[in-house]
Amino acid sequence: MKRRIPLRKRLLVRLLSVSALIAVCSVAATAWLAVTTTTSALKEEQGQDLAADNRILAELSGYAATHSDWSGVRHTVRELAARTGRRIALTTADRAFVADSASRGTPLPPRPAATVDPLRTDTYTESGAQLSGIDPRVEGPYRLTAKERAGLDALAVKRRRCYERYGLRPTVVRITNGRPVVTTPDDTDPADYGATVCEDGELNAPTPTERRALDALSELARPCLDQAGVHLGGRLFLTFDPTGKDPFGGGYLLGKYAAKVATGEVERTAQDCVQTARRTQLEPYVAPAAELFLGIGDQNPARFDMSTANKGKVVGVAGLVLAVTVAVTAVVAVRLVRPLRALTVAAQQPPELHVRVPVTTRDETGILAEAFNGLAERRERLEAQRKAMVSDIAHELRSPLTNIRGWLEVVRDGVVDPDPALLDSLHEEALVLQRIIDDLQDLAAADAGTLRLHREPLRAGDLLDQVAAAHRVAADAAGVALRTETGEAVWLDADPVRMRQALGNLVSNALRHTPADGTVTLAVRRDGDDVVLTVADTGSGLAAEDLPHVFERFWRAEKSRSRRTGGSGLGLPIVRHLVAAHGGTAAAASEPGAGAVFTLRLPAMAPSADEA
Repeated sequence: MKRRIPLRKRLLVRLLSVSALIAVCSVAATAWLAVTTTTSALKEEQGQDLAADNRILAELSGYAATHSDWSGVRHTVRELAARTGRRIALTTADRAFVADSASRGTPLPPRPAATVDPLRTDTYTESGAQLSGIDPRVEGPYRLTAKERAGLDALAVKRRRCYERYGLRPTVVRITNGRPVVTTPDDTDPADYGATVCEDGELNAPTPTERRALDALSELARPCLDQAGVHLGGRLFLTFDPTGKDPFGGGYLLGKYAAKVATGEVERTAQDCVQTARRTQLEPYVAPAAELFLGIGDQNPARFDMSTANKGKVVGVAGLVLAVTVAVTAVVAVRLVRPLRALTVAAQQPPELHVRVPVTTRDETGILAEAFNGLAERRERLEAQRKAMVSDIAHELRSPLTNIRGWLEVVRDGVVDPDPALLDSLHEEALVLQRIIDDLQDLAAADAGTLRLHREPLRAGDLLDQVAAAHRVAADAAGVALRTETGEAVWLDADPVRMRQALGNLVSNALRHTPADGTVTLAVRRDGDDVVLTVADTGSGLAAEDLPHVFERFWRAEKSRSRRTGGSGLGLPIVRHLVAAHGGTAAAASEPGAGAVFTLRLPAMAPSADEA
């Protein structure tokens, strides 16, 4: 029966799957590489441009925060343009040029990139940035004198040493107006170490310069605060906020003011008043607002040029895809070729080695390996049968030939006279040889498919009667009752000579193994479209392990091979071949001590009117 291979196990499907997988992986890798390299290149370029733009804006805002006008900015603009490769132009609100890195007459981009106004900026991102929109580098009237700086430096050293005595490791930083600030690492609270005694308040107290600036700020903010319903009740003062989260800008907290301002909408209004006052106070110290235009400079390299890193990625991914493709193909090829190589090696071995091929897959190759192993096993069995048959034929022919030769030699030497009894014995031995040769000839013809049958309508009952009559004398001599049970008329389309030979072999075998006073019964019956012929005896029977071998050539139940209890061992194989030639089957059933039953099942033939 042909085995059905699951679709996923078929060799063609596996090869197509591997090819499709390799193609999909190649396409996916190419797409991924194109997307990632392009995306990373664009992001890198955009990031570089954005970072360069932020640096340009930050430096120009710092210039405006430390200068009261733009008169000296041209040198700074040219330096930034050379460093970043960008065109940088500053204009007033009405597009009057302040400074430009490009040559005269070069048109401006359609719109400005940003407005440079240190009092209204939200792009400053360096350390110390504030949320007020005022560049923290604007010092204005808050810049300390050298004497004030020296005094504050001494107080800062004093506080730092005090913190160190309590196990802290403070640092001293200086803000834009020159004030030193003592900070603790990771915003550690000095109170947790018992170092509150170090905070005497002197370091955070406003200097005369800061006090004058705050007085001016108070006067500028007071009208707006009064209108908002917030009364200062005194002078504003400053303290440094090391977190950099001062909502009023400059890294300071307006301490007294903050303590008196309520929360909610009033607080936001008060903050707006203070910010407006601060911008008014600082405006004389900074450069006026200017429009910043950015473009591509003449010395800027070509855009979107694949970098060395991206080229390396392309080469690397292509190499990886190639390596994976080669590896997958090699693995699949090895798995597919390994069983074929094993089959080739096994087929090249001498027949006597009986090599088996390991079955490692369940596809076409695995089924081929199983078929090869089955073929090797059948060849091994046939070889063993051939060797056994040669040995058995030699054994069967040796005995009668030895007897004939021995008697002829003694007659030739004059030891005995060739009397009738001796001639009868030699004739019997010759008949044994003839019978063995005829049996071998029949088996050879059956094996070669040249066994000729002369079919004709044959009444099964008549066939049994003929066989019984032919063996009646032998049965009587052995003291065995030979009976027939014909029943209804059953017809066969068979060769009567060959069928008598087959039934005769079964009856001879039954008589040989049935003791005196036993019975051998020949019976026939109809079973559907078949005719069943049986030969049953009451002899010693067969063991269960012997039943599979009864139709093998030269096999005998008794191992001594004595002719007193067994024939040549060819009768039952001939029966099986003769029945098979008629399209039937032969079977045996037996129990030790209960006799044996041999059954021949042949196709039945409907009788004609004259035969009935």
